Amino acid sequence: MKPADVESFFAALHAANPAPATELAYTSVFELLAAVLLSAQATDVSVNKATHTLFARAPTPASMHALGVAGIEAHVRTIGLYRTKARNLHETCRLLVEHHGGEVPRTREALEALPGVGRKTANVVLNCAFGEETMAVDTHIFRVANRTGLAPGRNPLEVEQGLLRRVPAPYRADAHHWLILHGRYVCQARKPRCEACAVSRWCDAAPASARGGRAESRTA
Repeated sequence: MKPADVESFFAALHAANPAPATELAYTSVFELLAAVLLSAQATDVSVNKATHTLFARAPTPASMHALGVAGIEAHVRTIGLYRTKARNLHETCRLLVEHHGGEVPRTREALEALPGVGRKTANVVLNCAFGEETMAVDTHIFRVANRTGLAPGRNPLEVEQGLLRRVPAPYRADAHHWLILHGRYVCQARKPRCEACAVSRWCDAAPASARGGRAESRTA
């Protein structure tokens, strides 16, 4: 993707979805953190089903820690790797209570010091809860960034750094939401829906048929 095309690429995504948001259900910063921690290698739909009852029972770090690991497991056992996630979430709650006054910290370093919280999870919290212009590179964003030529990279960190360099400032706050949703519903792994893609004209991998009569605009 040529540098001159990046602005148009994001303008088209914005026009199609002016207010993108995560599909994880939450009502507080803590619930967001817990949901993202539970979402690794799981769908948002499955996480939302599990957290619906978990958050109703334990909406704060203190109340969730009081459930114990077994109590958390009882709510999240339908999610992949639930035992490990329950242990991490329980310990995270302890640390939040003992070291952060029951609040979710606002710095990357403090977030990544919590069990089960890696760079991607920290980026989601920093962006969705605190409005920072971060790029949470999951499998969808990694695929879209490489396939389209927007920000090719050999690993998530390279893609993240490439996106931070290339995404125009007006679109940076919402960029990772657009890219996740685009990868989830349009630019899918096995069979990308190029014919229904709003940004195919700027994509390096789109077939000519998906660009229609728009190839000239890519080279103009």
